[in-house]
Amino acid sequence: MSDISLKTQLITDGLSHPTAFADPADHSGRLFVCEQEGRIRIIKGGTLLPTPFLDITNEVVKREGYDERGLLGLAFHPDFAKNGKFYVYCSMPASGTGVDHKSVVREYTIKPSANTVDKNSARTVIEYNEPESNHNGGDLKFGPDGFLYITAGDGGGANDRHGEYGNGQNLSTVLGKILRIDVNQKPYGIPKDNPFVGKEGARPEIYAYGLRNPWRMSFDRTTGQLFAGDVGQNKYEEVDIIKRGGNYGWRVREGLHPFNTGDPDPKDWINPITEYPHPEGISVTGGFVYRGKAIPALQGKYVFADWMGPVWTLTDTKGEQWDREKLSISHDAGYWQVYSFGEDQAGELYILAVLLDNNKGALFKLVPGK
Repeated sequence: MSDISLKTQLITDGLSHPTAFADPADHSGRLFVCEQEGRIRIIKGGTLLPTPFLDITNEVVKREGYDERGLLGLAFHPDFAKNGKFYVYCSMPASGTGVDHKSVVREYTIKPSANTVDKNSARTVIEYNEPESNHNGGDLKFGPDGFLYITAGDGGGANDRHGEYGNGQNLSTVLGKILRIDVNQKPYGIPKDNPFVGKEGARPEIYAYGLRNPWRMSFDRTTGQLFAGDVGQNKYEEVDIIKRGGNYGWRVREGLHPFNTGDPDPKDWINPITEYPHPEGISVTGGFVYRGKAIPALQGKYVFADWMGPVWTLTDTKGEQWDREKLSISHDAGYWQVYSFGEDQAGELYILAVLLDNNKGALFKLVPGK
């Protein structure tokens, strides 16, 4: 157990299934949170504004109760304060044999100071069919290079069962990958140094592969390293540092262990920086390296969680495996499910959760404990 003393400051519990958080860094003081059903909400001055920033609930696929589809990702363009562009990742209806829905990345353009969106400004950037309802990834982050990174799950179902050896190791599909595209071209461009550009049969959008369901990624704002939590199947959850062209092993590997031993062994897989077994949790929620000022003891540590509630730090030990410690967080919220994390312009961290005693969606800020 870590000796770092933290508590949570409730910002709002007026949300529904909060999946993603973004600070546009436009000095407006606004924070934006996605609700899985299809809304983006604004929090300004600690107050949740009643009118959604964007409401596409009539377009998004999301059933009542537990579902992995919906509005899953949000990112503001690095030049949002000038161009008013932002991007969402959402599940949309689709038809066809073996198709459950499609994952769509959309661009919207607004007046940067506006608190509501003209839905007619929507432009489809990229879309791809999903064979199952689960494992949709769905995170969006702009990297230090100005390109948009996208997490895509393996298509769902157990055992990465689509295709001869699944989707994770199949470079002809975007599923089971982290993608990297240039949104300043239409519909999008391919960065020239993407690792599979010009390779026959490979999708040039792919930045890294061999992932099952990368649920939340982030860039360390100091080092530029890209972290992702990858949800495991039966036994192990993992956190990875994502490298250009990296293969993270799924479905040949789950965490540090063999998984499907009947598949060809790529031999070039990259191990996670941590794994934990299912008695400690059931579904990893990736977080952020803390680079704020309010909690000096957290500086440089990667903060992440499991969907079922525990929150941990990882500390770089200069070896393959980072040191994992459970955080002691004092909060009055009761039991929660941790859906996501957020980072504001100052580098302070937020937890997006659903409270189990009342099913309210809540946003908490991590602050120093007593």
